[in-house]
Amino acid sequence: MKYASTFTPYRPSLTSAQRMARSTKEASVYLQSNSAMAALMPALARLSSLQKTCAASLPSMFETCEILQFESGQLVMSAPNAALAARLKQLLPRLQDRLQKDGWQVNSIRIKVQVGKIAAPPPIPKRVLELPSTAVNSFAELSTALEDTPRNQALKDAIDAMVRRRTSRT
Repeated sequence: MKYASTFTPYRPSLTSAQRMARSTKEASVYLQSNSAMAALMPALARLSSLQKTCAASLPSMFETCEILQFESGQLVMSAPNAALAARLKQLLPRLQDRLQKDGWQVNSIRIKVQVGKIAAPPPIPKRVLELPSTAVNSFAELSTALEDTPRNQALKDAIDAMVRRRTSRT
């Protein structure tokens, strides 16, 4: 009796940048294969370049703001909430000057609030603090040096538990 092979070759996992590059390349190949879609490629490249210029010109707090449209000298940008839109509105003259210096013919900039576009904040890395062995030894000495009274017992138990945890790791 023959059995089907369950062997799966090892494939190292891709980083997010590699996955993004692969999906971007696949999308580009698809768009270029269709003549109607291929006509959109120059406009997409132009908007992408404009988005990068805007991102470089604005503080990082505006990274969730995106270019929606750029036609006839009018730039339309999105903001995820009204508060960020109000702060962005204060920077529009400076942004418009910067874009014009970079060769973009921007006559006006409008902001649209698009509430559903809030990106999740990146996860905060968990801090792990390690005590040096001398500190753990000092806590052990403190526990033995403390007087055996009912008032000190909870403290001694806590120190002993911490010392046991720290010494079991090494």
